[in-house]
Amino acid sequence: MKVLMLNGSGNANGSTRAGLDIMAEVFAADGVDSEIVCVGAKPVRDCLGCNKCAERGKCVFQDDGVNEFVEKAMAADGFVFGTPVYYAHPSGRILSFLDRAFFSNMWGTGAAAFRQKPAAAIVVARRAGTSASYDVLNKYFGISQMINVGSTYWNEFHALTKDDVPKDEEGTQTLRNLARNIAWVMKCLKAGRDAGILPPEAEANALTNFVR
Repeated sequence: MKVLMLNGSGNANGSTRAGLDIMAEVFAADGVDSEIVCVGAKPVRDCLGCNKCAERGKCVFQDDGVNEFVEKAMAADGFVFGTPVYYAHPSGRILSFLDRAFFSNMWGTGAAAFRQKPAAAIVVARRAGTSASYDVLNKYFGISQMINVGSTYWNEFHALTKDDVPKDEEGTQTLRNLARNIAWVMKCLKAGRDAGILPPEAEANALTNFVR
């Protein structure tokens, strides 16, 4: 089993990465593989709503790692999306990245990349804005038939730099408990599949336009 984690910060080795590393250690101790992908500091294109992904089976933009992330997601069993907080909101780059990853994944066989898999968001701030940012990232899970995994507190921790992360004892405890819960859910899902309990097929024919 494998967890794919996304570092939504332009700083590849900052406080967001430090939080993901804490979770990666717990996954490893629980026999679960993990991989951290960083969106990087280069520009990330926003989704244009062009629907070209419906024809191509992937996003039309191929210069910022979104399509590669979706390919990795196909083989992943669970997800963690991490972001720093900017102005009481997730980073713009993680939102652009995930908008395109999820929207392009709605079409064709690629829809299986995220569907009915466990996921969690983690957020880090110097002081405030964590709850609002956490709420924004959770919305990707709710529209994609994902299983939103929680912890012993909201999945937030506080730091100005990566060196501050260990000082937030409750925040890091929350991350460790979250990792254990994700690993447990993945193992339960696997046990269910092995026992012949398969995910339900969703209805997909109705599409209502509210202006008609």
